[in-house]
Amino acid sequence: MPVFSRFLRYFMAVAHHGSIRKASDELHIAASAVDRQILQGERQLGTLLFERLPTGLRLTTAGELLLSSCKGWTRDLSTLTTQIDNLKGLRQGSADIVIPDALTKGFLPTLLGTLRATHPGITVNVHVRASKDMGEMLVSGQADLALMFNPAHMRELFVRSHKTIPLGFVTQPDHPIALMKEAQFSVCAEYPMVVPAAPLALWRPIELLEAETGIKIQAVSRADNIQMIKSLVGEGVGIGILSYLDAYDEINKGQLAFTPIQNKKLSPLSLCLCVDRSRQLSMAARLIISEVEQLFVKDL
Repeated sequence: MPVFSRFLRYFMAVAHHGSIRKASDELHIAASAVDRQILQGERQLGTLLFERLPTGLRLTTAGELLLSSCKGWTRDLSTLTTQIDNLKGLRQGSADIVIPDALTKGFLPTLLGTLRATHPGITVNVHVRASKDMGEMLVSGQADLALMFNPAHMRELFVRSHKTIPLGFVTQPDHPIALMKEAQFSVCAEYPMVVPAAPLALWRPIELLEAETGIKIQAVSRADNIQMIKSLVGEGVGIGILSYLDAYDEINKGQLAFTPIQNKKLSPLSLCLCVDRSRQLSMAARLIISEVEQLFVKDL
């Protein structure tokens, strides 16, 4: 049963999306029902919570005050849930983790599978999000921990540990580059390339490499989805540039090959384990963090 009232749940969804329609899609509730709850809440509070604009809904000052309180109540509820979970010990409990698409295969599913076998009473809720949304999920109490590539600076965000992840060329196993221990960025001029596009974090270091070396990539395709890039490489459309973790599963299965890029000025990606520095974590969350940190010490 939802802890928050129907009005507050609908209000937070509308505030997040700035749209009745988008909130109704998220809540799976008719837009008219969402609108009714907002109007009823405004009548009871005696003030407008949203400005109705042609482009959508914008919070009024009163609406911003209510939203701030809602976030505080969410954090307080999370802390209470954590304290209750701790009373139960590690026999049961839950944790929410937010990750990028690149980690949906490889070491993390394996880790969570092992955790399920050793601690069957713990529920792990995994949220796959774009990098730009992860920090906000942590500080708003929607997640206990996040695994983020090169996280943006946020005052509330604390990086507990990190792992350096190399960037390199992803090719078919029989490609000439696959035979190299390392490869210069200049090979981009020799082969057709499948290039990561924004909002993928990889597009930025590639753009910097182009500027630094003066070498123009021969792009035959650009994609903003890691799986699509790997699929195109696998079909022989071109070679790709990805992080080692992006193709971890396919590399281990021998479906693709990975060759690190040799360039002293190229900064590798940093996979960071992040938490909200002010939040009390449950025993379940601390267990997951401990397992990830132990794995970071080893080779993924």
